[in-house]
Amino acid sequence: MAISPARADPLDTDRLMADITRYETFGVHRYGLASADATLDWIASELVSAGLKVSEQRFRMDRQYVLEVGTLRMGEKTIDVVPQWWPPEETTSFDLTAPIGPTGLARLSLPYDRGAYLNDSHRAKLAQVFAQKPRAVLLDIAHPSGEIFTYNVDQSSKPWPVPVLLVAPRDTATLKPGAEATVSVRAAYRRDVEGRNVIARLDRGRGRWLVISTPVTSWFTSTCERGPGIAGFLAMARLARQRFAQHDLLFVATSGHEIGHGGMEVFMKDGAPPPRSTAAWAHFGSSLACRDPVVRAINSSASLTGLVDRGFAGIEGLRLIGEKAAVGELREVHAAGYENFFGMAGSHRLFHTASDSVAAVDPALLTPMAKAFANTLDTVR
Repeated sequence: MAISPARADPLDTDRLMADITRYETFGVHRYGLASADATLDWIASELVSAGLKVSEQRFRMDRQYVLEVGTLRMGEKTIDVVPQWWPPEETTSFDLTAPIGPTGLARLSLPYDRGAYLNDSHRAKLAQVFAQKPRAVLLDIAHPSGEIFTYNVDQSSKPWPVPVLLVAPRDTATLKPGAEATVSVRAAYRRDVEGRNVIARLDRGRGRWLVISTPVTSWFTSTCERGPGIAGFLAMARLARQRFAQHDLLFVATSGHEIGHGGMEVFMKDGAPPPRSTAAWAHFGSSLACRDPVVRAINSSASLTGLVDRGFAGIEGLRLIGEKAAVGELREVHAAGYENFFGMAGSHRLFHTASDSVAAVDPALLTPMAKAFANTLDTVR
């Protein structure tokens, strides 16, 4: 008789896939949306079922932009557009008709740099276009999927002087110079937006902690970006009472990743055990078991190089050590002085696009990935 996924070995492929499929059912996981909140409820319930002491850490982020729909119409042709955060407040929702050209709907194409974050180079190129005083900018990023790709942002960045509208590379042939186009965006700004982290503990009184973390929120449904990491995170929680016996365990599922790492920043200030009491920090990042990977990295502090090399033997990935390994939310961990950390992070062909679904997951990679984390945690002293 087949064993149900809920009762299977936590490292079993079907069990891991069941969590990924469940994650997808909640829909878009953007910070501040009810769907993201429902996902956190589910994660909390799974941590309770694993026998851990579960709590939540509520916090607020200054702003979130809530997009309903964005379109560009040229004659009979209509394509999707997505504003790149943060748009001007006066054009939160708007309709605009203008010719495609430097002072109307200006065009800008950027190469895909395999990164996840809007950076100074991107901003400098946009500033050159803004100097021509356009009414809006149509930006396409040469993502390998051919779809709209969006970069992560932070809370401190100022809004653009005019709307920056992301266009799929596959749609750029439609954008004929001089042709008139109508852009329509329906959205709203929210202020002082409530969010939360889900925290779980197994305090054995050892006085030395293993911290295990993963982000939950994202731009779109983001099934393969987030799902394998969350599945691995939950697998470690389900193993907690049987393994890692030399340490106390603390799990944190964070929110706000895509708009400034808000949840991780809050947790680092209030909730994380001090570095001197932390034996190691394990982080489940993005795109850990996806088909068509663009990059997959195995990250660790210099102090854990030997353990990670042994624990992740056979796992394909770019090896990053020390400061170079402090990517994604590990940057906060490293900056806070945690000397012992490791994890994985990467991107895949549908990363940060609306088409990232369970079909992008490679099930054959799931159990080896989760076992690598578990085996490494077993050897931390």
